[in-house]
Amino acid sequence: MAEDQKKRVLLVEDAGLVRMYYREALQGAGFDVDEALNGIEALEKLLTAPVDLLIVDVNMPQMDGLTFIRTLRRQTPAIASIPVLITSTESSPQDIHAARIAGANFYLTKPVGQEQLVLHARILSGCVA
Repeated sequence: MAEDQKKRVLLVEDAGLVRMYYREALQGAGFDVDEALNGIEALEKLLTAPVDLLIVDVNMPQMDGLTFIRTLRRQTPAIASIPVLITSTESSPQDIHAARIAGANFYLTKPVGQEQLVLHARILSGCVA
């Protein structure tokens, strides 16, 4: 990706090692990456800095991923329309259905490989691979 065409991603994940792993993969693929530890922090960041994609964990303190997505989808159109990629250890059909009902665009079960993460980030953010 050219520097002026970098897509911005906000990682909403409480686990530091997972954030580091995702950040390295995404930055290596040319994305600009910011981080939030939970849904509350993510909502605050979205009010000040627009992003092209959200990568969200489900199980987080203070505001979990599904509550965050439901809240996100009730915001202004510019914020509510941001694509959301869920990454979670929860993998039952009910978990995936709940995420889609909340407003997630796609769901990946952890562990997520770097190539898989980058591919879905490119697709959901509108990058030409």
